[in-house]
Amino acid sequence: MVTAMTASARSVEFLFDFGSPNAFLCHRVIPKIEARSGARFDYVPILLGGVFKATGNQSPFYANAGIDNKIAYQQLEMNRFIKAHGVDDFRMNPHFPVNTLGIMRGAVAAQKLGVFARYVDVVYDAMWARGLKMDEPEVIVATLDAAGLDGAALVAASQDPEVKAGLVANTARAVERGCFGSPTFLIGSEIWFGKDRLREVEEALAA
Repeated sequence: MVTAMTASARSVEFLFDFGSPNAFLCHRVIPKIEARSGARFDYVPILLGGVFKATGNQSPFYANAGIDNKIAYQQLEMNRFIKAHGVDDFRMNPHFPVNTLGIMRGAVAAQKLGVFARYVDVVYDAMWARGLKMDEPEVIVATLDAAGLDGAALVAASQDPEVKAGLVANTARAVERGCFGSPTFLIGSEIWFGKDRLREVEEALAA
């Protein structure tokens, strides 16, 4: 379940960008952690491109290009995670990498319009279960409309200067707090990166 709340000792900030397959896998696992721990995850939209530019980092898609053994190991690790957590609907998006600027602005717009949780579920499903090209406005609108959301209104709202500034501010604050990629998790000032750190996040909640 996607929630948005003020961070506390029983909440985790989840810094996410729809473009990260590992963040999607976390999205599928988070409800189980919430059920076990009683904690809540606060989804914070950020723009990975902005994070990479600010930190000098880059996507593994580019950073590991040509390192065949590392690419093979990362796929092995992903397969293990998928099997361990029973994620049965993941498929690699055939259009990857997808420019997520529009849909990340849309996430901020969805917060303002009160449809954030539904929007996140629909867009994640479109990206990593259905393999849609979610950087094309017509695809975005059609996908949101089919899910019962107002696609045109959300796309229009994503162009609002306040929405754009909100995403920029989220991204800048994430970098200031130590973020260099997604998925990143924060409990107060404590930070964890990567889907393989979810166990440590849950342990921290228990402690």
